[in-house]
Amino acid sequence: MEGEEGMKKILVTGASGYLGGKLCHALHRQGYSVKVLVRRTSDLSALPPTSEIVYGDITDFSSLLSALPDCSVVFHLAAVVEPWLPDPSKFTSVNVEGLKNMLKALKQTNTVEKLIYTSSFFALGPTDGAVADENQVHHEKFFCTEYEKSKVTTDKIARQAASDGVPITIVYPGVIYGPGKVTAGNAVANMLVERFNGRLPGYVGNGKDKFSFSHVDDVVAGHIAAMKKGKIGERYLLTGEIASFNQVFDMAAVITSTRKPMFSIPLWVIEAYGWFSVLLSRITGKLPIISPPTVYCLRHQWEYSCEKAIMELDYKPRSLREGLAEVLLWLKNLGLIRLVGIEKD
Repeated sequence: MEGEEGMKKILVTGASGYLGGKLCHALHRQGYSVKVLVRRTSDLSALPPTSEIVYGDITDFSSLLSALPDCSVVFHLAAVVEPWLPDPSKFTSVNVEGLKNMLKALKQTNTVEKLIYTSSFFALGPTDGAVADENQVHHEKFFCTEYEKSKVTTDKIARQAASDGVPITIVYPGVIYGPGKVTAGNAVANMLVERFNGRLPGYVGNGKDKFSFSHVDDVVAGHIAAMKKGKIGERYLLTGEIASFNQVFDMAAVITSTRKPMFSIPLWVIEAYGWFSVLLSRITGKLPIISPPTVYCLRHQWEYSCEKAIMELDYKPRSLREGLAEVLLWLKNLGLIRLVGIEKD
């Protein structure tokens, strides 16, 4: 595909989301012609003004068909990314059925040379004591969230599509963080806002949770590398440095020259608060910052190696310290947290 990319038109679903908007800007900077499939209710403020807009929805097969014909590459990022929703059926209708619609539309139009599908490390399941790679298969004995369950289902569909000859490459980001949007998809920014505004005064749990943290700009670069260098049918973890949220809080304290938390909040306390937040959410209609499924995730380890992406895609994840310094400065400049100074490396 190299040598002709600048003339290819690329379709991005989920373009109005945290990762999708960043991807569209990066593609635009590299000279690509970008088309986005967005709902009429979507916030398009984070998209490049030159984007070609097609109104539709991945749950609407006809709108997918109308968006695809002149596109040779598709980035399928559209998904419901929440730990909890009052109506869990949305995880199936959007995440699962949306991918099925995309694959059906690709087959019918037959113009797309490559589909890059954005999965999640959740699709591979908890690692609980080991560092895993793309070969891990979810045990399916339990699911911490409905989102995780939907991603396991879509991963099976995507891998079967690869076996059936669909030109698909699958990428698995870790916990994505970085400047951009303070949404559910940016859990690190949310927790830092709570921490530095005194609403989260202690550590979260006992620090036994482990996650692979991925800076959003690194994940974007990984997506573009998957388009250029990724092999059809292959799968790549776009993860990063492994740490617990307690370590994130410690690192944030060092960067900001503030005091580290003095105590730990037991997970059962946070879970109880999560149930209260869910009850409040059902009354107010506003999604909770913390819900019980979030706590279920914190009871496990999700440690993944991105060695394959480093070797095959030249993926370059930055250190967590470097990424957190950038996020904290961004949050300070937005006025979301008050800090006197931020230490820079």
